[in-house]
Amino acid sequence: MFSRFPISLELRARIVRIRKAEEVDIVDESYVLMLDTAFVRPIYAGNAILTVQSSDPIKVLTVRGTAFQGVETEGGSAEVVEGVDPKSPAQTEWVSEELAKSERPDLGTASRVVSGGRGLKSKEEFDRVIVPLADTLGAAIGASRAAVDSGFADNSLQVGQTGKNVAPQLYLCAGISGAIQHLAGMKDSKVIAAINKDPDAPIFQVADVGLVGDLFEKVPELTEKLKSQA
Repeated sequence: MFSRFPISLELRARIVRIRKAEEVDIVDESYVLMLDTAFVRPIYAGNAILTVQSSDPIKVLTVRGTAFQGVETEGGSAEVVEGVDPKSPAQTEWVSEELAKSERPDLGTASRVVSGGRGLKSKEEFDRVIVPLADTLGAAIGASRAAVDSGFADNSLQVGQTGKNVAPQLYLCAGISGAIQHLAGMKDSKVIAAINKDPDAPIFQVADVGLVGDLFEKVPELTEKLKSQA
């Protein structure tokens, strides 16, 4: 069983080639194993459930990285039974490594995330409204695909099916309508709070706390109240 990370997907593909087996559909860990050969899994970004049955002798399952809380790391050791000779010539060449340094929590592991959507209308407004709230909460910044495509935020901040999967203790979003692709990337959040002027926005269907109103008024007001209580 592998987690649903790029390195795991690459490993799965390599195993498939080596064992000459067919790839198996991804089965979400949060759904129940029904039989030895049948599973249920979400499709269409979690809006429908599909029953999958496989007769292949070898099955590969992946687990969403946000499907459950990580176990505390403890001391331990393991024996290397069969390893790779470090003196063997490598087929790849190390070029360089560049890591972006930031005092802000990492989006993928942050306990609090503040996300903005296309409702922010511009990059300037995104930075003016979202960044101060995130700073006040000590939160990471996220964005919907619409906001990223519009140039409001960097691609590395995209949350959703084609972005990052997050599961913070608090996911606070403003100006995000709630497309199923976005919901797929943040649905495992413990508490979801949404601010949107449209009372019928899909985001309110999954939100634990919702505020209908103009984000350009409500978000700065919330930021000031949080600062006064700090």
